[in-house]
Amino acid sequence: MPNQSITVRTIRSISPDPKRDIYVWDTRLKGFGLRTTPRGAQSFVFQYRVDGGPARRTTIGPVGSPWTPVTARKEAERLLIKVYQGIDPVQAEREAKRRKATLNFRAYSEKFVELYLQENWRGTWKAAEHTLKNVVIPRWGNRPIDEITRADIVKVMDEYSNRPARRKEIHSVLRKLFNWATDRQDIEVSPLAGMKAPKPVPARRRVLNDEEIFALWKASEQVGWPWGPYVRMLILTMQRRQEVAEMDWSEVDVDGRKWTLPAARAKNDEEHIIPLSDLAVQELRNLIPKRRGLIFTTTGETPISGFFKAKKSLTEGMLDVMKSIQIENGGDPDQVELPNWRLHDIRRTGATNLQSLGVPVEVTESVLNHISGTRAGVAGIYNRYKYDAEKRTALEAWDAKLRSLTK
Repeated sequence: MPNQSITVRTIRSISPDPKRDIYVWDTRLKGFGLRTTPRGAQSFVFQYRVDGGPARRTTIGPVGSPWTPVTARKEAERLLIKVYQGIDPVQAEREAKRRKATLNFRAYSEKFVELYLQENWRGTWKAAEHTLKNVVIPRWGNRPIDEITRADIVKVMDEYSNRPARRKEIHSVLRKLFNWATDRQDIEVSPLAGMKAPKPVPARRRVLNDEEIFALWKASEQVGWPWGPYVRMLILTMQRRQEVAEMDWSEVDVDGRKWTLPAARAKNDEEHIIPLSDLAVQELRNLIPKRRGLIFTTTGETPISGFFKAKKSLTEGMLDVMKSIQIENGGDPDQVELPNWRLHDIRRTGATNLQSLGVPVEVTESVLNHISGTRAGVAGIYNRYKYDAEKRTALEAWDAKLRSLTK
């Protein structure tokens, strides 16, 4: 059929050929055309060559809203400009779809967690994953990772200006994610390149005093399952919050009075044996007959979560206990104050008490599975002694003090 200007009249004038597609090429715009199938379906098309290569054809869309001769011609003009720039519009569209599927921030973050964090941040990858899921993915979820700008990052960081520790954590996770993306050549340059990191947060020094330990223990008895037993196990073992949360019956030998933290879950990638004191054994025996799977779980499949809410309930319980003591002593309950505390402070509190009980530093570090000081560097490489007997003695001394505090 002879070429002609593609208009509404042209479209209506074409009768289908039962044996073949009919093409009409526009006389006003190179490559813009109209296709009519044997069944009478009509669509706007665009045909082109990039840098003298073979002819390629792509469909703009079917005749009808939103595609009219005017809107389809504008789209063909846009595609023709790309061709003049040496860009294949079909390939560009495919690449855009690929980027949308694989480089959107949500999917990319999940891949980063699986391929990098789980392998390289063995002890802290879940905290980093939590930061991604709860802070940045809700903001950038479907945006391609190479479209995230420094301004986007600054905006998030500013939202946490009053929480310096959280702010630094966000920066650390994002810096590693974008550096990883750069190494994989998924982006050309990290938006954090040259950006100053937030200032280091001063180390926390909060240690619960004896009255607060008593109040926490009593509050744990009030909150019930799962947070009560969980918090008491934190106090008794001094292990990390997530390590206790993910505690599994397969790791525990109640009769042998020990908990073996596997290397895969330990922050330093080394198996760690935690002796169980009388109180710790009793806590576990109270949970028997369950003997398989996660110990602290409400679903049966995932470890407990919701630490913030649990800590809030514990704080309220602690204040009630402390006010009751104040009243019994003839004081004013309104004068009771409880400085801010965190679950991780329990670990520091236990370590401080071990020192006050005369436990050597190297034994305290071994209880905590903390490699520093006497267990770091060359000394740590050559001294592979695990202090198992000394750890048991230390935790039994801590058990005895807790009994005296909480009776």
